[in-house]
Amino acid sequence: MASPTPSPAPPPSASPPSAAARRDRAVRAAVDQGLLSPAAPVVALLDTTGVRASAAALTSAFAAVTDAPVLHAFAVKACPLVPVLRLLYESGLGLEVASPGELALARAAGAPPSRTVLDSPAKTPAELREALALGIAVNADNLQELARLDALVASAPTASPLGIRVNPQVGAGSIGALSTATATSKFGVPLRDEGARQALVQAYLDRPWLTRLHTHTGSQGVPLALMAEGVGAVYGLAEEINTKAGRQQIDTVDIGGGLPVNFLTDEETPSHAEYARLLAATVPGLLDGRYALITEFGRSLLAKHGTVLTRVEYTKTSGGRPIAVTHAGVQLATRTVYAPESWPLRILAYDAEGRPRTGEPEVPQDVAGPACFAGDLLATGRALPRLRPGDVVAVPDTGAYAFAHHYAYNSLPRPAVHGFTPTADGAVAFATVRRAQTLDEIVAEAGGDRPDALLRGRAAGGPMEP
Repeated sequence: MASPTPSPAPPPSASPPSAAARRDRAVRAAVDQGLLSPAAPVVALLDTTGVRASAAALTSAFAAVTDAPVLHAFAVKACPLVPVLRLLYESGLGLEVASPGELALARAAGAPPSRTVLDSPAKTPAELREALALGIAVNADNLQELARLDALVASAPTASPLGIRVNPQVGAGSIGALSTATATSKFGVPLRDEGARQALVQAYLDRPWLTRLHTHTGSQGVPLALMAEGVGAVYGLAEEINTKAGRQQIDTVDIGGGLPVNFLTDEETPSHAEYARLLAATVPGLLDGRYALITEFGRSLLAKHGTVLTRVEYTKTSGGRPIAVTHAGVQLATRTVYAPESWPLRILAYDAEGRPRTGEPEVPQDVAGPACFAGDLLATGRALPRLRPGDVVAVPDTGAYAFAHHYAYNSLPRPAVHGFTPTADGAVAFATVRRAQTLDEIVAEAGGDRPDALLRGRAAGGPMEP
């Protein structure tokens, strides 16, 4: 493997490099050190400096508007990689999980039950039993699940804080699939359905051990004002329950996450501080110190700090339009490929040595992935310097819901993921988060250890052998 070629060290008085500068250095270093090569034509990078900065910014944003305790529980679904979860936990965050697999990842990352929250619309009795045994906070999604909790709480004591998820039914954002507070959303108890509010209030009055309320209005495409409206609706419900209980039964409100991400530039907008200030202005009672808070941000903490790198394998022209064929496509940027209007991604051009292709004429061209269907495109008609075979294409803003959520189209292997940190001498240090998937592992996952499994059946209608 080639030795790195470090950039000149900045003078002691220089400002820390920007996120864009760190990314440029990492691209060059990834090529120099052989992380991206003809043998490894796609790789994912994660800026650990940026991740730490986002965690600190989130913490300080809410500390500026409330003195109450706040648990910032990172939504594991946004990047289910154990070293990433460990980094976030060591940066002061908790973890929000929504499946047995995510709970296992959180435990592997070292997050204690006291800093773990379980949400899911389809928890099994076994999942609930495990969470209660561990003392993990649980938000019941519906009243049938609440009935299961009744039986479990009665059968064994638990230290788990328990609550109910409420759908405030305040409406949708611009991406319907990610809007969870619509009139017919599958999540939570609908607050505005006939009789639902009264049933919720009575459910709490009947169960003194219910001490939390949870809501989540949506994710990408949901404006901050709508998010705040959803939080306000649940705050009002908490006040009503506490008034009718004659005490502060609800002591914690989980406001979910969902801060949208800007995918058009390097600018991180909107910010967590902007959202916290909006809540302080629109729901001041929630932040006056009487209620502990939980947040469940995911994409907004990680997206801007991930970059997928891929080599251009071939270039061609079809119908007069240049096409660059790369090794990154639907297997990594699944949402972009299937819904490009909702999920646009930037494309940055570098030469074969990892240097930015700047100051060159730009021409509209398609950037294609390797999958065998026509729609596998990262960008269509995008103005870029004319790409050449061997060039490096970088796809920023992919730190959440991209390289950690592999879509195995054409049995394309999962790429390696490396965290990177600038060093004092101007070089870049990499740490492997996840190694690249091997072909043997693909075969094993596809039942390669039992190729004759379907040939060993007994007579028609009889059971198959194990």
